[in-house]
Amino acid sequence: MAIIKKKIWPKYFDAVASGKKRFELRLNDFEVREGDVLILEEWDPKIKEYTGKKIEKKVSYVLKFKTDALFWPEREVEEKGLQVISFE
Repeated sequence: MAIIKKKIWPKYFDAVASGKKRFELRLNDFEVREGDVLILEEWDPKIKEYTGKKIEKKVSYVLKFKTDALFWPEREVEEKGLQVISFE
């Protein structure tokens, strides 16, 4: 089990802290596995500083993909973007 610290902007931090947001969409530039602990530290992009707030979440699922390996044509992904849908 690894402990991974990442920045998170205030509006997303609040959604995670309230329990409304139960996912993270991140660039695949670090290793993360199920069972790891993600420490999300609130970062204010306006003042470019940490606020001191943090929240700890256990990783339950990781989905990794590249845009060229998706079901949809890359042109459509570039045009329309992607959305992540979370379930309860």
